[in-house]
Amino acid sequence: MLKVGLIGFGFMGHMHFENYLRLAAEGVPIELTAICDIRIEELKNEKVVGNISTDQSSYDLSSFRLYSDMEDMLKNEQLDIIDIALPTYLHADVSCDLLERGYHVFCEKPMALNSVEGTRMVETAKRTGKNLMIGQCLRFWPAYEYLKNCVEDERYGKVTSGYFFRGGATPNGWYREKEKSGGSMLDMHIHDTDMIHWLFGKPEKVSSLGRTVVPGSGYDIVSTNYIYEDNKVLNAQADWTLQGDYGFSMTYRVNFKRGNIVFENDQVKVNPNHASGFIAELSSDRGYYREISYFVHSILNNTLISVATPESTLGSLEIIEAEICSADNDGEIVILSDKTITAST
Repeated sequence: MLKVGLIGFGFMGHMHFENYLRLAAEGVPIELTAICDIRIEELKNEKVVGNISTDQSSYDLSSFRLYSDMEDMLKNEQLDIIDIALPTYLHADVSCDLLERGYHVFCEKPMALNSVEGTRMVETAKRTGKNLMIGQCLRFWPAYEYLKNCVEDERYGKVTSGYFFRGGATPNGWYREKEKSGGSMLDMHIHDTDMIHWLFGKPEKVSSLGRTVVPGSGYDIVSTNYIYEDNKVLNAQADWTLQGDYGFSMTYRVNFKRGNIVFENDQVKVNPNHASGFIAELSSDRGYYREISYFVHSILNNTLISVATPESTLGSLEIIEAEICSADNDGEIVILSDKTITAST
C-alpha cells in the first residue's frame, strides 16, 4: 500500500485530492493519508474555484490528518509519495529536498521558474533513483492523446499547420506576481508549448509577441510561432485577460495533408479531405486523473516513466525561456540550440 502526502490545498491540490480518492475507491493500493498547507484551517472549508471545475466544491476532511507545517507532516507520517501542489517558485527547492529524503515526487506544472532550477530537479531525481514526474496533464488528456496518435501514425498524412489556444480570466493572488508564477507564459501557455514539444519535438526557432496588462505579472497575452525544418506553420496563443462571461477555453486545429482535426467545446472533430467528418470517441476521464494514475502505477509496477519524463518537461521549460527572450525583443527569432538563451529577470 502506497501512502501519499499532499502539500498544497488550493485548486490543483483539490484536483489531485479527488483523484487519489478515486484511485483508492477503484481498488488501487494507495492511500492519501495527510494534507499539508500553511492555510489549511481556512482552506479545509473553502469552496474551490478554477478554470476546470472539481467534482465537488468542498470536502469533509475529518478522516485525514491535516498539517500546516511540512516538517511536522514528514516527522509524523510514513509516506511513499509526496504530491506538490504549491506555487511555482517553490517547486524546485521542495521537490529536490523531498527526493533527497527518499520520497517519490509528483509535482504540479510548471516544472520550475527556469531551466537552471529544472535541471537541478532532473539531476536530483537521477542521483536519488526516486521517481519525479511533472503534471503536464495534456500529455494524458484524451483529446490530445488522440492527436498524438494521428501525428505519429500519419493516418491523415504529415502535419502542414496547427494552432493551439488557451484562455480565461486573470487569476488572483500569487499568479499575478511574475517572480512567483512566471506569468501567463509559464503558468498557462506552457501547456500548449509542452504539447507542441511532445507532438513534434523541439522547434529549431521561436518568435513570440507578448503583452503585459496587469503590472508585475509578466506577459499576460502571448502568441508564438514555432519554426521547424519542414516549414509546417505552427502557432500557440494564450490570454488570461478574458473577463466577463468568457469562462475558459482550450482548443486546437491541426491540418494534415489528407484532413484536419479540430478540438473545441470538449469535442474532437475529425475532417478527412475525401470522407465524411466524425466526432472521435474518447475516454471521459480528464488528464488530471490519468496522469496521477500513470505515476502511481509506475511506482507500483516498478516501471520507467516514459510519457512525461523530467528531461522532456525540462525541454518544454527551455522552449518557454526562448519564447520569453523573443518577446522581450519584440518577436526577434531565437534559436533553440543557442545555450546562451535564458529567461529575462
